[in-house]
Amino acid sequence: MARHTVTTAALAATTALLLTACGGNDDTPPDDIKGADRASSASPSAAASASAGGEGPDLSLPKDVDLVFDFDKPSDVKHEAALADAKNYLRAMYHGIVAQDPDDPAYRYYSGGQAAQYVKSQIEAAVKGGWTPSGTEKYYDEDVTTLSDGKRTLVTFCSNQSKIFSKDIKSGEINRTEESLSSYLKFRLLMLPPSGSSQVWKAQVSEVVSKAKECRA
Repeated sequence: MARHTVTTAALAATTALLLTACGGNDDTPPDDIKGADRASSASPSAAASASAGGEGPDLSLPKDVDLVFDFDKPSDVKHEAALADAKNYLRAMYHGIVAQDPDDPAYRYYSGGQAAQYVKSQIEAAVKGGWTPSGTEKYYDEDVTTLSDGKRTLVTFCSNQSKIFSKDIKSGEINRTEESLSSYLKFRLLMLPPSGSSQVWKAQVSEVVSKAKECRA
């Protein structure tokens, strides 16, 4: 994938949309990422920091939830680290949804600012709707770029949600939907490098674009 430098101006705009319920049907046109110029890293929560061996919080998922990352390994070590924790950010989001915990320490360990609020809103929507995910979501076509300050990194990639569905927690019934343009999302994550006591790259700003035509090709 391409590795290049972009300016912070390329990230100016508004916050991410709420696109929950696994392959949702949001028709609202997406906005660009906002806050890249003033994003700052937040320290991990006390609960997450206390995880065994200092290796981070539990990111395990049930057997019926599979996140597949079809990514190439970046040659740049910083890009490799940023991409690895971008994946952990997604795992943490699903962990929180499965746990039905809007304050789950996993996502707070791997994110801050608007990106953390985005995940919290996803979990709250799942709790309110009484559903949990079931199936396989595939991520691919990653691109890792360095911002003009030489420190922060933008990670983008596609998602195919055509094989992951919402499952009613009480009845266990799976709400299966047909593959459509709504099954494809485009993620843009602004990742900040380790700072202070944190040993991980954190997602600070998150944008999720629904009905991403370029991801369906």
